[in-house]
Amino acid sequence: MEHRYLGRSGLRISELVFGNLLYPQDSTPDESVLACLRAALDSGITTFDTADIYGMGRSEQLLGRALAGEPRDGVVICTKVFFPTGTGPNGSGLSRKHVREALHASLRRLGTDYVDLYTAHRYDPNTPLEETVSAFADLVRAGQVLYLGVSEWTAPQIAEAARLARELNVQLIYSMPQYSALWREPEAEVVPVCESLGIGQIPYFTLAQGVLTGKYRPDSPAPEGSRGAAELVGGRARFMRRLLTDEVLERVARLEPVAAEAGLTLPQLAVAWVLHRPNVAGAVIGASRPEQVRENAAASGTKLDPETMARIDDVLGPVVSRGDLDG
Repeated sequence: MEHRYLGRSGLRISELVFGNLLYPQDSTPDESVLACLRAALDSGITTFDTADIYGMGRSEQLLGRALAGEPRDGVVICTKVFFPTGTGPNGSGLSRKHVREALHASLRRLGTDYVDLYTAHRYDPNTPLEETVSAFADLVRAGQVLYLGVSEWTAPQIAEAARLARELNVQLIYSMPQYSALWREPEAEVVPVCESLGIGQIPYFTLAQGVLTGKYRPDSPAPEGSRGAAELVGGRARFMRRLLTDEVLERVARLEPVAAEAGLTLPQLAVAWVLHRPNVAGAVIGASRPEQVRENAAASGTKLDPETMARIDDVLGPVVSRGDLDG
């Protein structure tokens, strides 16, 4: 497993970051989750991403259990704050009160006295940004957080937060956007701003929620138990609607010979593509089975030549979402 520096800092994270995503009512057995976490450790992954909202604290608890026997200086733990996890009117958002209380609850669940990376999970329009950055800075000074980051913030929001952080002598060093070969919207504004500010990217949904694994086929029903199958009953995958079209799935299927020629599986090709993009420090991968973890982890260190990268662009071009780059 290779490691990269995160933003303009001395912190190195593993190229593959294991995302321990659990939905609020997730029924995945504890042992299945722990098996994937152990597979990640066995594959050399040292960086783990979770959030207080994932499984309403269950993800953090299980991650804490999995890492309990590991040397603390050998792993990097990232968690997040924003979504409702507390009670009463101050149980969500990025107010000083919620940020402080949410972190302390996360530390208890994780079984550690600090987190390496603390992420503002979304932007809070109801709290002054000065209050939020100041609250995060206090946690850094208290030694309970080492570095700061954001997820799904706009370029202007990131730039202003970075300015405030600099004034308070703390480091905003990463952004966590949705980013894949099918979803390239961060390239329009977020990546250029972050590059100029020394902020690195840790993208999530790098396999486009499973679409880039090739398990969804055109003119075929989604596999039973998959996120795409949940879409059919209006469940957790409702936002996958635009990805589950025959046009998109046919294009993804055309990547299979490209992957084969590169000596990779389709998921490995998708992960490698993300790792070859500018400003990317690590790619978040998730899995429901240990063998998926091991397969995806093998993408670390893979070298894709310019011709292969161009072929991926050519195949997927008509179905890529580029945000402000469209048209």
